[in-house]
Amino acid sequence: MLITDWTRQALPAMLDDLKSAVELETYSYDKPLLVKGLRAIRARAVERLGTPDEEVLHIGGPHGDILELMYEGTAPGTVLMLCHYDTVWPTGTLAEWPFAVKDGKATGPGVFDMKTGLVQSIWALRGLRELGLPHPSVRFLFNGDEEIGSPTSRKHIENASADALASLVFEASLDGALKTARKGVGLFNVNVIGVEAHAGLDPYAGASAIHALAEIVTTVARTGSRERGTTVNVGLITGGTGRNVAAGHASCGIDVRVAEPAEMGRIDDVFAALRASDPRVSISATGGWNRPPMTPNPSSRRLFKEAREVAAGFGWLLEEASVGGASDGNFVSALGRPVLDGMGAVGDGAHARHEHVLVEHIPERTALAMGLITALA
Repeated sequence: MLITDWTRQALPAMLDDLKSAVELETYSYDKPLLVKGLRAIRARAVERLGTPDEEVLHIGGPHGDILELMYEGTAPGTVLMLCHYDTVWPTGTLAEWPFAVKDGKATGPGVFDMKTGLVQSIWALRGLRELGLPHPSVRFLFNGDEEIGSPTSRKHIENASADALASLVFEASLDGALKTARKGVGLFNVNVIGVEAHAGLDPYAGASAIHALAEIVTTVARTGSRERGTTVNVGLITGGTGRNVAAGHASCGIDVRVAEPAEMGRIDDVFAALRASDPRVSISATGGWNRPPMTPNPSSRRLFKEAREVAAGFGWLLEEASVGGASDGNFVSALGRPVLDGMGAVGDGAHARHEHVLVEHIPERTALAMGLITALA
């Protein structure tokens, strides 16, 4: 049986697994539900693949735990399958937005980002085993803190990818294209302390933290560079106690995206040099880089070429894309290791109410993963 015939035949069962996955709410900040969700994912993996040859659970503290399941292959080496099970959707969202399949689209919280990819990864290995195709050992890493920057799972991802022939990230694709480049992400906070005073009775005695913050926002926003692929967004501002009071405090939250590693140092220098025009105002900047940029290294370029040849064998043209969002693939790429991202669903609406996947592409994407893994054997 051909790989594509097998994946099309498996689609109803994959949709059943997808429904079960989406109906397990796994909000990044709800630890009890994350624990419940990971247990269910493990149970489904064991149901579809059998007992793993190796299993390790890393406790995530306040964040989602990290589960590694390893299944021995028939060829040397290991392929790492990276999947996160947490979503951005607050607990209770499912009640008003249940999983549904209509007009060729599957919808529900987390269906695109990235529970379809998680299901596809499990079924890819099942297909290889059922068809008796040669394949390296496969290590799954399911983490529950990706949407908040992978603060606990990063070290486990880096360790698991150390000797992998390839790390495959089952984040959603970009209209079917694999993601071979992603921007790095910096999360910064600027806190300003001023001098309070009555705005009418003693206006010159005060030193407004809000006025100073307005200067800072303008300065920081101008450091973005379209040519270098650097964007700066001041997304949060708080401060003050009343309209008739010179503000004694103010702060802002800033999101920075960089395409080039060198830009990280330039942006760090910008925050270190921030000053207010009024010397009575004090400024402090906190935060830092959440993920380094994912830039195509030679090993990843070779891996994409392999994937493209696999797709061509199925009669498909596989494209690549560079995107502004980050993922766990950034960590692997920064270490110079082979990684392909966007192995998951075809659809749209990540982090939005129109989140959906195109059902007809689920067998195709599963077949791509199967073909690539067996090619690595």
